[in-house]
Amino acid sequence: MATSSSPITQVSQTPAHVNLHQPQLLTRLLLDLRGKRYEVDRETIMNLPESVLLCLFPNGLVLSRQSAALDGGDEDEEDVYAVDFDPDCFQFVLSFFRNASETFYGSDTFPGLFSAQQHLLDASPNDFSNPPPSQNPLISKQAIIVLREELEYFSIPPKDGSVKIDQNGLAGEALANIKRRCGDYLMEKKSIFTALQRNVNKENNVAEQHLIDMLCMSGFDREDEWGFRALEPSRCCISSIALVLLKTGITHHPGGEKAVEVDYQQMATAQKLLLFWRKPARKCWWDGLDIELPPSGNDEGRIIKLWARRVWTLELSLV
Repeated sequence: MATSSSPITQVSQTPAHVNLHQPQLLTRLLLDLRGKRYEVDRETIMNLPESVLLCLFPNGLVLSRQSAALDGGDEDEEDVYAVDFDPDCFQFVLSFFRNASETFYGSDTFPGLFSAQQHLLDASPNDFSNPPPSQNPLISKQAIIVLREELEYFSIPPKDGSVKIDQNGLAGEALANIKRRCGDYLMEKKSIFTALQRNVNKENNVAEQHLIDMLCMSGFDREDEWGFRALEPSRCCISSIALVLLKTGITHHPGGEKAVEVDYQQMATAQKLLLFWRKPARKCWWDGLDIELPPSGNDEGRIIKLWARRVWTLELSLV
């Protein structure tokens, strides 16, 4: 028999307490985006871009019910998550991802693109560069390039004493009006690459030019505009997002008259963007311009120095 000093007898034989009230795993989330309600299923949420999820849930995404488990509340009562995110932008992203998924995977009424290219998964490894076809997610998934811009702008009025701040250091009506008009000016500048190309031309930045070229080879066009663009409430900030399908080099012919064709060079270019799958990359730069605000109502025309801090986030999503 083991003695009392035996490590075996020192182990407690009392079974550990088991918590029978584990948080319930959510199948859908109720979101309140600045007063607008959305009901979104869990799979849809998990397919959203990482950078968008970070904006929606800056403190982390919880996919289990917490309130009922913690306070013994009504388990039939659903939690509503308040989210500080533009509801129109959220709807834009949801619609794009839903349409892309339906086109690729098909529906009950029509087959999708995947059914026509599924045989590529069984192609010889010699026909593709690494990874082999069976492990290439660009064949079995729909790839979407996600490009976001956070633009924070600063209006520097002329030093003629006509624009002042109050005794609390807050912008007076004249300065606030200049800020609003500068925001309206920037809202009209919807071209995606104009500001970055201007910086390339000024700084002769080869890496930035390569970024533009890579994006335009992968699905964007040099004249493209932001898909969604809006001023943030009560802030000198503009949020923009553009979504495009990744150009993989897989060509589908109308009516299926010809077999699916693959441009292997384009596929190799597309595979480079897999570096941004679930790993968003950020780029920040300052952009300074002298703009002329025309006369408007009681406001006379003036030249304003406008500085913009632009932050780009690039990532690849697979749905």
